[in-house]
Amino acid sequence: MQRTEIATLGEFGLIKHLTEDIKLHHSSSKYGVGDDAAVLSYDNKMTLVTTDMLLEGIHFDLTYFPLKHLGYKAAVVNFSDIYAMNGCPKQITVSLGISKRFSVEDIDALYAGIRLACEHYNVDIVGGDTCSSMTGLTISITCIGEAEAGNIVYRNGAKENDLVCVTGDLGGAYMGLQLLEREKSVLKGAGEDTQPNFEGKEYLLERQLKPEARRDIIQQLAEADIKPTAMMDISDGLSSEMLHICKQSKVGCRLYEEHIPIDYQTAVMAEELNMNVSTCALNGGEDYELLFTVPIGDHDKIIKIEGVKLIGSITAPELGYALIARDGNEFELKAQGWQHC
Repeated sequence: MQRTEIATLGEFGLIKHLTEDIKLHHSSSKYGVGDDAAVLSYDNKMTLVTTDMLLEGIHFDLTYFPLKHLGYKAAVVNFSDIYAMNGCPKQITVSLGISKRFSVEDIDALYAGIRLACEHYNVDIVGGDTCSSMTGLTISITCIGEAEAGNIVYRNGAKENDLVCVTGDLGGAYMGLQLLEREKSVLKGAGEDTQPNFEGKEYLLERQLKPEARRDIIQQLAEADIKPTAMMDISDGLSSEMLHICKQSKVGCRLYEEHIPIDYQTAVMAEELNMNVSTCALNGGEDYELLFTVPIGDHDKIIKIEGVKLIGSITAPELGYALIARDGNEFELKAQGWQHC
């Protein structure tokens, strides 16, 4: 495989190499890569801005994380934050810290993943930066989105008697990480012909290596004329995110263990590792599903949306944060979520 040293291109040459054929698709993207700053125009809509940084050795391990998948994930986690505000991502800037062990071809693969995510979610790349790194690879992406002022959903709007909803299933990304770490440990010191055993667990790998943002749910909520009262994406675990909503909304909650959605592969993997699958679903990170609350009057509409599960309700603050186990016992919901560092 050809290897081109980044030094042969230099910083500006690398930026040109990565971005010279990028085309802008949104009318709000007035000017992108090529000047001191991008130029954006949003007319009367509200602008949403989020940023996310990924550090090698902290957020990802290149022993098992393909660079193209990493680029895709780095972009998608930012899109997810915009959707969690009930907005629509429109542009990103991409900044990279790159050590000497990476070649131009490596960064091409990373950028291919970023561009694939942008194509899939209809987002423009409008700028960024590159610099040398002494500690491996750093990826920092800032995403700009838009929303009508009256449609933005914050974390602090949950009200007593609201229904608590989640999308998709939970714990899969965490189980995918455990699987990858297990196989990495097994293969350490093994013969060259030894291959990792991922058979029957492809879904878990996808949940960890190539997550998707829930644009589809945001669109379905709008079509059903449902505006959540509070919402956020599940990056640090269901329990942690639920407590964020409760504390910022000054309310309590009751979640029911039996209603938490868990995929079959997640349950099987948890059993293999002798882990409690509900604990993994509550505290595992990086699912990037949506957690949101809706008025109880929207019950009949929300249950018709495929991919949404009702898992509890919002209560008065003095009732605290409760998890109702399958056997009916009540426990205090505690945040033991994903720790990135």
